[in-house]
Amino acid sequence: MRVAERRHLLAFSGLSASYFAHIGFFNPYLPLWLKDLGFGLLAISILTSVQSATRVFAPYGWGWLSDHTGQRVRLLRYGATAALLISVGLWFELGGLALFAVLLLMFAHTSGMMPMSEAVLAQHVSRDGAFDARRYGRVRVWGSLGFLVTVLVAGAWFDAFGLGSFPAWTALTLAAVALSAWCLPDVRDAGHVDAPRERVWPVLRQPRMRWFFAAAAFHVMAHIFVYIFLSLHLDALGYSKTVIGLMWAFSVAIEIGWFVTQGRWLPRLSLAGWLVLAAALMALRMAITAGAAQVWPLLALAQALHAITFAAHHTVCIAWISEHFPGRLRGRGQALYSVLGYGVPGVLGGVAGGALSSRLGLASVFWLATACAAVALGCALKVRAMPRASA
Repeated sequence: MRVAERRHLLAFSGLSASYFAHIGFFNPYLPLWLKDLGFGLLAISILTSVQSATRVFAPYGWGWLSDHTGQRVRLLRYGATAALLISVGLWFELGGLALFAVLLLMFAHTSGMMPMSEAVLAQHVSRDGAFDARRYGRVRVWGSLGFLVTVLVAGAWFDAFGLGSFPAWTALTLAAVALSAWCLPDVRDAGHVDAPRERVWPVLRQPRMRWFFAAAAFHVMAHIFVYIFLSLHLDALGYSKTVIGLMWAFSVAIEIGWFVTQGRWLPRLSLAGWLVLAAALMALRMAITAGAAQVWPLLALAQALHAITFAAHHTVCIAWISEHFPGRLRGRGQALYSVLGYGVPGVLGGVAGGALSSRLGLASVFWLATACAAVALGCALKVRAMPRASA
């Protein structure tokens, strides 16, 4: 049983590595590719927000289907393969609407993959019903390593050869994701058939849960500005694509260190306490990025905070969802985190950031991110102040 369990975790490590290797090149360089194609800031913000737009509806649809069928692995395989086939459209010269449609279809299939994968992984790494952050970190770290490799290699490649090969990078990385998905063990959720049907709304109506999702939404909205606008911001400040890639890679290297050692640190605070700390440091990080990004040591400091503002925050949210959405709620719980944490904030943040940057410049986006992080801090303090019984 332990051998089979290790094989399962190894397979999910491979999926995590390939999926985030795809994200590691796609998310940082998509805005620059669109700029290279001649799109303006507002169009770039809209097109890069398509991923977040699909997270408004797709993850919950996939989560509902996976909760009701238990066939998460087969759905993962289908989503990865379909996304690979759809990405062929990026090879053609497309106008804004056609490119929007291709990205929409592609992201509709990939945006549900991580919630389904996280749902299965949370089940595998839990011991006696308790989420094991140490074992989760050992799997998730491979995703960070995949991201680190591609963000570095892609930055150097695009500096040397230009962004014309962006569609080829997309196809190659999605092919790796599809291959990893097909290597997963085709195992249906244990006990799925006999488990009673459960409703998600009673959980969502709990006050502490609503404040948690509000804190996550505003925190991730601040991060959305990083994903969409950081590369453009640094490019406008005169940083080369190689240095931009190095800054992304540095934050991921710090993230890797956190995932490897998080089992040692997470028990020192409650989950709500970590939400508060992550939001406070997020406000600091965004303020530095807005006001002092041209000073590279300060920019490096801001990127180093990624260990807490992303890695610790992500693990805490996954643990929170795993604890409060057990059994046949697991897939929908992770999907709701994707929808309410990444989908709605991503759309609002992308559109608002595009409009704001067009009028006031790219630095203004990160001042807005600072304000979002401050709101997240207020919500997190509310979560920590409420008694656990209300969760």
